[in-house]
Amino acid sequence: MADKRPMTPSGHAKLKAELKKLKEVDRPANAKAIEVARGHGDLSENADYDAAKNEQGLIEAKIDATNTALALAEVIDPTSLSGDRVMFGATVTIEDEDSGEEKVYTIVGEHEADLKRSRIAITAPIARALIGKEIGDTAQVKAPGGMREVEIVDVKWLPVEA
Repeated sequence: MADKRPMTPSGHAKLKAELKKLKEVDRPANAKAIEVARGHGDLSENADYDAAKNEQGLIEAKIDATNTALALAEVIDPTSLSGDRVMFGATVTIEDEDSGEEKVYTIVGEHEADLKRSRIAITAPIARALIGKEIGDTAQVKAPGGMREVEIVDVKWLPVEA
């Protein structure tokens, strides 16, 4: 059996909503598009039909992938966690040892990562470098400009909103 993958409650809810949309909105709309395209005649030279069938394949693949992600999900509520050690769900404040610049990241599941919202996947290099460290520890982080040394300044356990 495949390993469970951590996910926040809001990430799980978002995936469930996506699955519902795929099944109840996208799939029926696509079936209608296939039906309409079939009505245009010869299927061997029908671009609308080909496009609708391709879209059907994409929708079914997304449904399968989402079902798999939900089946493998281990829902972990960060607000139920505590401590100074960085792990899944932590909101971590780090300080770059060279520049003194502080950044705050929340470590989330792969499907929830969004750098614009400072959410990094638990599988991301920076998250892997921080996992297991405590406030005051330093970590070597592989950054686009090379290796950086960062200090863990704070670890909080906040709810992750969708």
